[in-house]
Amino acid sequence: MKVVNLKQAILQAWKERWSDYQWAINMKRFFPRGATWDILNLAEALLEQAMIGPSPNPLILSYLKYAISSQMVSYSTVLMAISKFDDFSRDLCVQSLLEIMDMFCDRLSCHGKAEECISLCRALLSALTWLLRCATFYAEKVKDPLEQAAAENQLKMCLERLEKVLSSTKNRALIHIAKLEGDLRLCQAGLGVGPAGSTQITTSWSTVEQSLVKLGENLNNLGSSPLRSQADDCVSLIKSIPTMLSVHSEQLNKTGFPTVHAVVLLEGTMNLTGETQPLVEQLMMVKRMQRIPSPLFVLEIWKACFVGLIECPEGTEELKWTAFTFLKMPQVLVKLKKYPQGDKDFTEDVNSAFEFLLKLTPLLDKADQRCNCNCMSLLLQECSKQGLLSEANMNNLIDKRAADKENSPSLKSAENANIQPNPGLILRAEPTVTNILKTMDADHSKSPEGLLGVLGHMLSGKSLDLLLAAAAATGKLKSFARKFVKLNEFTKQITGEISKSGPVRALLFDISFLMLCHVAQTYGSEVILSDSNPSGEVPFFETWMLTCMPEEGKILNPDHPCFRPDSTKVESLVALLNNSSEMKLVQMKWHEVCLSISAAILEILNAWENGVLTFESIQKITENIKGKVCSMAVCAVAWLVAHVRMLGLDEREKSLQMIRQLATPLYGENTLQFYNERVVIMSSILEHMCADVLQQTATQIKFPSTGMDTIPYWNLLPPKKPIKEVLTSVFTKVLEKGWVDSRSIHIFDTLLHMGGVYWFCNNLVKELLKETRKEHTLRAVELLYAIFCLDMHQLTLTLLGHILPNLLTDSSKWHTLMDPPGKALAKLSVWCALSSYSSHSKVQASARQKKRHREDIEDYISLFPLDDTQPSKLMRLLSSNEEDSNILSSPNRSMSSSLSASQLHTVSMRDPLNRVLANLFLLISSILGAKTAGTHTQFVQWFMEECVECLEQGSRGSILQFMPFTMVSELVKVSTMSSPKIVLAITDLSLPLGRRVAAKAIAAL
Repeated sequence: MKVVNLKQAILQAWKERWSDYQWAINMKRFFPRGATWDILNLAEALLEQAMIGPSPNPLILSYLKYAISSQMVSYSTVLMAISKFDDFSRDLCVQSLLEIMDMFCDRLSCHGKAEECISLCRALLSALTWLLRCATFYAEKVKDPLEQAAAENQLKMCLERLEKVLSSTKNRALIHIAKLEGDLRLCQAGLGVGPAGSTQITTSWSTVEQSLVKLGENLNNLGSSPLRSQADDCVSLIKSIPTMLSVHSEQLNKTGFPTVHAVVLLEGTMNLTGETQPLVEQLMMVKRMQRIPSPLFVLEIWKACFVGLIECPEGTEELKWTAFTFLKMPQVLVKLKKYPQGDKDFTEDVNSAFEFLLKLTPLLDKADQRCNCNCMSLLLQECSKQGLLSEANMNNLIDKRAADKENSPSLKSAENANIQPNPGLILRAEPTVTNILKTMDADHSKSPEGLLGVLGHMLSGKSLDLLLAAAAATGKLKSFARKFVKLNEFTKQITGEISKSGPVRALLFDISFLMLCHVAQTYGSEVILSDSNPSGEVPFFETWMLTCMPEEGKILNPDHPCFRPDSTKVESLVALLNNSSEMKLVQMKWHEVCLSISAAILEILNAWENGVLTFESIQKITENIKGKVCSMAVCAVAWLVAHVRMLGLDEREKSLQMIRQLATPLYGENTLQFYNERVVIMSSILEHMCADVLQQTATQIKFPSTGMDTIPYWNLLPPKKPIKEVLTSVFTKVLEKGWVDSRSIHIFDTLLHMGGVYWFCNNLVKELLKETRKEHTLRAVELLYAIFCLDMHQLTLTLLGHILPNLLTDSSKWHTLMDPPGKALAKLSVWCALSSYSSHSKVQASARQKKRHREDIEDYISLFPLDDTQPSKLMRLLSSNEEDSNILSSPNRSMSSSLSASQLHTVSMRDPLNRVLANLFLLISSILGAKTAGTHTQFVQWFMEECVECLEQGSRGSILQFMPFTMVSELVKVSTMSSPKIVLAITDLSLPLGRRVAAKAIAAL
């Protein structure tokens, strides 16, 4: 019996009326070896023969059912064959096809190669389109009164199958992969690239969308029957497939969010000059990771601002907080408004947040009392100006607050009735900053006297600090400082100077120098440094500040060449200070005087030590130094501070006495204009400069009371208490309270600076692992994340690169990883990893963070080294079509077991964070594949669950791209991770290999 082809074999079986198993035995005899049934297209051939007449051939259909049950044909080829049938008028044929689908549609699986799994995805998408076309056909026929009953019956059967296919998450996940695969093929076809064989007809998602539109048009014929609602359910399920990863529920059972609170407090206390964008991104990150509803998120931001206003120290800090709340935060909200909010209106959320805030009457009353005005009303007006609130909502909220205030205790007492409230002053200072910047742009040589008048006005009272705070909060402080550096440079010009203009130039030099010192001490010296000077010449003030100005954490060498200028200049300066009754002003090169004064002071000190000069002469000299130009005194004290550090206990007396002399202002008639205002700034500068030295030498110098605050947040650590105890006690207090206050933030910052990143991180993680109550561990994580924001990048490197690997590889520590502390640590690790990864390429380290040792890439190469395989081998593996058989089934080959999406996206492994993440995922992968299980295995599971929880849709570019592809099949074995959604979330579906891995894992579930 010789059979030429498949079709003949089927016809012979039909003629001879073979039973199904007999048919199967004979088929295997006809086609003994070689091609599989799928390649021969057995399913399609059977269907073609079965569907020739108006009703299907039952015998040939029984062969197909037998082939499906005995797995002679794969589900994907059957689905593809069904989707090619398009004569829907043959009702009985359609019915039998729907019955065949019933056999397997709710339990689709595939245990073959990845390519077969992808075929199953495509076939399912084609079957979905076929069902939609089928439903559309019958929905249209319902219009015909003669055929209504039959058509409704057919439509019902069709919709039941649709519902059955779509009700399984696994099927929807497979369709999701097919959609992405189809999208990519369309792109490639459009660009004229892609594999040569990709011309085969595959259904794209746009076909599904078109079918949905047609079905929607015909559904109106159904009125409001149960069929209609069933059809609507199916349609909404199909429409949800593309976004099946991005649906996250919000936390609705919580009202307080300590992380947001702490991030805002940290920014307001330590980083007023920082740009708003990094803060906005960080806040959005927290909102996403903790799934905070928008109104409560905005409420928490305002709560933190008001708490900051109430608890900040008086003086400059209070002005900084006011500027932060009233000028910077509305700008931050304007940027938050630009982020997609779904279908919600952000202005409504801001309005709801203020409605909630109005209920916190004690907080608002206390803030009003501190600021001596109605803070809420000013803030609402500011938000309305920025377009964050509608006029009607603003007026409504202002009225509610006014009604509330009538019942609150009266704020206007006799002594504060005449004090102008800071918020009003700050809001007025902001436009003034812009005007001053314009004035400073003019040509100084034309009217130096006019400019001097403006500067003098800026110095009076607290004007300078108000203007600086307003400039810092609106991002103008850098240009403000640059203008003063330029003015300071301008005073070097002395050619043809006459006696009248000498004092004006001296004053311009002095005021600009003092202002710049004050800015550097209040806001950090990096505000003043220019990015790069095109002419290559560094301005005098920058040079002096970098080499000669004492700052916290900067040790100066008093014998450094910068303190040793040209000896002839020093000699003439000493002679001038010692002999003349007062300083001359005309033709003086003030920048040279400031650089020579240190050497001059050394000469004078030596002369005094050796008895050449008497105390009276010293008094006359110090009066000359501080009498006209205060900057000279500042430069002299800067050197003396460095000098005193080097002296023995018994040698310090005269140097300290000289500092004391220079710090006491002159009260004579013969001083230059604005002397009192300049002395106030000078005293504040000197107090900052001397603080460390005076503490170390246990000396007290009485600086004239300036009305400004003494140094805020300085010297916070209790004496004689080990820093580890300080760390644990502050953390315990913060945990009890449930939120971080600004004083604690400064203590944590000091401890991080003193103990170093590893010590700080390690001890705080130990504290977390001590907690045993679930709600305490969750609160601890929220607070720790916020504390880690002090230097998120370095702390994350330490946590993921040193601390976690130690805990996971040392079996004696596994017991510490039990639930709840272990689960909390997994959450903290993921939050830190996500934050650092999303921002590390964009954000420069702040000056505060730069003071600390920066981990170098070399520190991380030595950690369990990554296997850096040559790129050529990598590319060969990727271009081959058999990637799954090589890569996914041979864990013994180091290359294949560590291949991850990051390598396909060619992410640089020279970057420490990328390297640490890649190593951590390799470690996690090896734990999952290990023979022993324990709490560390459980930890890995929590870590992965948290990754899935926090991710946005599509993990391209997230930390999961460092996960080896082989890990997916290991993870699916863990009961809580074996869901299609999780597989979709953890694989990079933008890559063909990612889609194959996902399809393979899901099809096998």
